[in-house]
Amino acid sequence: MSAYRISVLLFLLAFALLSNIPLGYLRSGTQKFSIRWYLYIHLSIPFIILVRYSLDFNWHWIPLTLVCAICGQIIGSKMRRSAS
Repeated sequence: MSAYRISVLLFLLAFALLSNIPLGYLRSGTQKFSIRWYLYIHLSIPFIILVRYSLDFNWHWIPLTLVCAICGQIIGSKMRRSAS
């Protein structure tokens, strides 16, 4: 994998992580298993898929982007708890 391709992959992973931090922050303030709770968890997925397709990464990268999205949700949730 070339250095350019690695930098593009890092952009994709950073997008998955950073787009989920505010959503995790919002999610932690809602009732668990409510419609808003599900919305905040799943809202970034279509955008991550769009970025992944536009950057020409195949389905093999889904687990890594999913891990980054989950980490972003956790970070956002912890930020809300520490701000309280």
